Amino acid sequence: MDLAQPLRRPLTVRLATPRGFCAGVDRAIQIVERALEKYGAPVYVRHEIVHNRHVVERLRDMGAVFVKELDECPDDRPVVFSAHGVPKAVPDAARQRQMFFLDATCPLVSKVHVEAERHHAAGRLILLIGHAGHPEVVGTMGQLPPGAVVLIETVEDAETFVPPPGAALAYATQTTLSLDDTAEILGALKRRFPELPDPHKEDICYATTNRQEAVKRLAEGSDLVLVVGSKNSSNSVRLVEVALRAGVADARLLDDASGLDWSWFEGVRTVGITAGASAPEPLVQGVIDALSERFDVTQVDDAGERETVTFKLPRALTA
Repeated sequence: MDLAQPLRRPLTVRLATPRGFCAGVDRAIQIVERALEKYGAPVYVRHEIVHNRHVVERLRDMGAVFVKELDECPDDRPVVFSAHGVPKAVPDAARQRQMFFLDATCPLVSKVHVEAERHHAAGRLILLIGHAGHPEVVGTMGQLPPGAVVLIETVEDAETFVPPPGAALAYATQTTLSLDDTAEILGALKRRFPELPDPHKEDICYATTNRQEAVKRLAEGSDLVLVVGSKNSSNSVRLVEVALRAGVADARLLDDASGLDWSWFEGVRTVGITAGASAPEPLVQGVIDALSERFDVTQVDDAGERETVTFKLPRALTA
């Protein structure tokens, strides 16, 4: 044995199951990839297709052009709407310009849109639990006329909201919220307005739920939890919050292995690793590889929900 080489400290790495891409993200990325294959570059994408820097950069290198608004797109090239959904005014404007567009909105976000429209048609004022400015919230509120949806961001909002006299109420939620935070907000609303009808099915999506449950399991036996994902990814940020709430001493969000800070690992024997729903699996492997260079890593795959959900691509891309 080379005595000049110090023994590497052992580190147990627990990998969450499930982690990373969900069906909605996978579908949205495939839509951009297939559009580039079928129609050639450039293909325009309104907003980031999903909230992950690496995904966006790879698609940009393939010929996707990411824009903030539709008026930045030419009339004669395909345009894709992001997985988060868009206000109704966006496809309406595209139709007026006779543009060819592909809607990559996650079907579970579309479900929330349909629920909101159903409540509005029934004359109910909709309370939307979510984060101001998030593209999904902007898209959901933009399905209906101004004033038809009231945004509720916090328990305080739920406690202080005053409905118009005689208003019938309903609620919907952003699909990527923390289950626990949403339960607190909804608890306050239901206490004040017990007649609030529940959605036909939970708005917070299966992938968000599964990843939050998985990170709670990681938190129970880990000294540190690492969440691979971008800072503008709501579901990734929520995973850090859920891990801390579940009792782990420290939890960190990082885009990739370059974001590792070795000071985080002082006294750490077990690290849990997960990834947000828009983070590619190679980024997770990159973090494990970086840890393996520094520590004597033992990898353990946590048992969890195995996801088999898939969503169909638009017919224009499969015909």
